[in-house]
Order: sequence, then C-alpha cells, then structure tokens
Amino acid sequence: MDNKKYMQLALEEAIKGRYQTHKDPIIGAIIVKDDQIIAQGHQDNFGQDHIIKRLISSLDSAQLQGATLYTNFEPCASFSEGGSCTDLIIKSGIDQVVIGQTDPRGSHAVERLLDKKINVKVGILEKEARQLNQHFNYFYENGRPFITVKQTNSLDHMVSAANSPRVVLNNPAVINRIHLERANYQAIIIGSSTVIQDNPNLLTSVETDFPPIRVILDRRGRLLNHQGLNALNDEKAPTWIFTENLNLKKINFKDHVRVFEMSTGTLGEVLDLLRAEEIQSLYVEGGPSVEKSFMDEGLVDAIVDYVKPIYFGEIGISGPVPSRSLDLENIKVETLDDNIRIAGDVKKPVKNTDAYTEW
Repeated sequence: MDNKKYMQLALEEAIKGRYQTHKDPIIGAIIVKDDQIIAQGHQDNFGQDHIIKRLISSLDSAQLQGATLYTNFEPCASFSEGGSCTDLIIKSGIDQVVIGQTDPRGSHAVERLLDKKINVKVGILEKEARQLNQHFNYFYENGRPFITVKQTNSLDHMVSAANSPRVVLNNPAVINRIHLERANYQAIIIGSSTVIQDNPNLLTSVETDFPPIRVILDRRGRLLNHQGLNALNDEKAPTWIFTENLNLKKINFKDHVRVFEMSTGTLGEVLDLLRAEEIQSLYVEGGPSVEKSFMDEGLVDAIVDYVKPIYFGEIGISGPVPSRSLDLENIKVETLDDNIRIAGDVKKPVKNTDAYTEW
C-alpha cells in the first residue's frame, strides 16, 4: 500500500479538528484493508474518546483482522476507562500501524505494539505531522509555550506618527487574517497600556469552544482605574491578569476574569505560570514595549510582521527594535490587498530568563 498517500489523508482528516482539540494533539486516523479505506475520522473535541478508539469500536472483528491503521500521531498507551488506544489496537486484529510522529510526552505505544508482533512504521510524512502539532510538540519538548510575536508597522518600521492623527496601519484583509490567526494560539498576550489605550476585544472569528485566553500584563495595577474595558466585561473569552498589585485580587471581576499574583515582575515568571496552566502557545499582540521585551529576552520562536507600504519619515515613532539580532527561516511573504505579511521562524535558540521587564 502507498503509506504516504494514506498518511496524507490522515493529516487532512486531522486538520478538520484543529480548533477544537485544545490541549490535546490534533489527530486524524484512517483504517485501511485490502487497499480500501474502511474507517476514517479526526479528534473533534477536547476530552472526548480518542479517535482511534472510536474508529476501532465502529468496526467488527472481521473487518479489523489484517487491517492497517494510519495516524499522524502516536496512539495513547496510558490507562483509561475501556483501555488505551494501544490496548484496543492490540486486541483488534490490526496487524500494521503507520505513524507520522511519536508522542513527545513518551507514549511508549510503539514499543508495546512491537512487543505484540504488530508491524509498526514510524516517521511517514514526519515533517508534516510535526508541523501540524508544532505548538504541542514545542511545549512538551522545551518546557514552555511556543511564542509568536506579531508586529504591525510601516516600511520604515514606524508604528505611528508623532503629534498627528492616528494612522490605521492594518487594512480590512489584515484585520480578518489576525482574527483568524488568533485561533491558532491558546493565549494572546498584551500589555495594560495597549489595552487601556485601544480597548480591544482580542477575539477570534473562528467558532471554537476554546477561544484564546486574553492575557494582560499589568504589573503595577493600572486596570484598577479602567474596569469598564471590553476584555474585563464581555465574557466572550477568558481574561487573565498578571500583576504585582494585590489590590486587583480584591476586585469583584466577572467569572471569566482571573488575577495571577506575581512576585518578580519578569516574563520568565509569566511563562512559568502559563506553563503550570498547560498553555502551549502564545500570540504576542503588543504593545511595542511588550513585543520588544519578548525579543530582547530571546523569548520568541516566530515573527509575523504586517507592513503597510508607507513611510512616516522623521515624524514617525519607531516600532520595537530588539537588542539582539534575530535571524528568520522558513520565511513566507504574501500580500493582503495593499499590505504585506512577512512570517518566519526564529533560528536563534531561545531561553528563559529572569531579566526584569517594565510593562
């Protein structure tokens, strides 16, 4: 059989559930017998029975005997009610399992299947499989969330003009893309100054049961005097406030708002708290000082830069310029009407740090 063909189908199936798996990996699975697909599906909601378990349960023993399972992600092997996916595979009569990528948490499914004399092939379209679960993989392999910094600026890297009416840099096509892009992340980070100035909703246009959490960095407690902001009142997505000002914990916010007490005022502490909440990915939206802090401290894995083709010249206010060089790879450039989108992964290894940051 054509393993790449069926793995590609498993990947296409997996991506259908990408906005609903939340903290679980994005998984698609195909069961093939006599070169015919007899079952296929994808993980379509966080906390539900795994798709491999559901597919096996949908077929009888005669259908499963001698079949091949294709999955982009290594099956689970831990104990669960009714048995793990690996347990069910072993009992089912499936005699071959083809896997795109292994589980970074250490599933040990491959070893168990091989021990039961089931033929296993690993690494079919592995690059594509790992890319699909890039944020999940990064979190469990590096111990912190995958971080993307989003910027908006002019061709001369300005974000606005001094002492002039505000110029809107993002056109409608860019705004639509950003609203879609947010759904790829579990949390959006923004500084309190930008929240107070712009009063953004920070929502996604994608329908999902798990909209990205709005994380507001408010070390000094400026939100005490701005409790009418959209993110604190609309209840359309969770809002988390990170602060050293304990008075914020005394405010009777709505249930969707949580206040996290900080002691050191560092981005390292923010990431430690988010890691404890199993937040796997962050989309840094601003403002410029917050973006610069992440870049200065090496806490950036990808950059997305939306550029408006204008020059502000001498009246321009510069966007964030990192104190260190950042070299990008896997660069993608596209036009969105009259704006340009440049995206790439940061080559330089990133690290956590306890450097003090003013928000």
